[in-house]
Amino acid sequence: MKLTRDFYNQETLIVAKELLGKTLVHYVGGNKISGRIIEVEAYKGLKDKAAHSYGGKITKRVETMYGPSGYAYVYLIYGMYNCMNVVTREEGIPEAILIRGIEPLEGLDCMSLNRFNKNFTSLTKSESIRLTNGPGKLSIAFSINRSNNGQDLCGENLYIEDSNYKPKNIIASKRIGIDYAKEAKDYLWRFYIEGNPFVSK
Repeated sequence: MKLTRDFYNQETLIVAKELLGKTLVHYVGGNKISGRIIEVEAYKGLKDKAAHSYGGKITKRVETMYGPSGYAYVYLIYGMYNCMNVVTREEGIPEAILIRGIEPLEGLDCMSLNRFNKNFTSLTKSESIRLTNGPGKLSIAFSINRSNNGQDLCGENLYIEDSNYKPKNIIASKRIGIDYAKEAKDYLWRFYIEGNPFVSK
């Protein structure tokens, strides 16, 4: 069952942990690509020095964060990698959750062609793990880019659905790559499923 707006319109740390085990789905050119969310990071807006919207910053880049919950916030890092986030909370509170790691489920050849330009059965073991074990990697595999920024996750082409998968052990740790964020770099707002090989390194 597709997640509803009410799911996203909750406290961000609650949504982050509850996203683990859910399934991200993207229909591209008639093909279904899907995977289990196994790693996320929460960004809590106004008071979080690691968030793009810290201090009430409003730019063209971050305006999606200020909108309603349940929309995709996709931004570019290092001038080349797209990162997909899920907007949470009510309109005007700019918080979001970065999807950091995915365990591939459907559309394996599509993912593999997007990432390595070859079919899934031709991948090495290392390549099959590196398919979606990072935010930039999974966006390439899922054909997610800035054209998806602001897309309604309650729509038909890009969404997250519930599953019967229940994580046995969720680990909380520091977020990655935010050493500039002073005290916020130590917040334990990264959550992942313990032992899953698709957790980013």
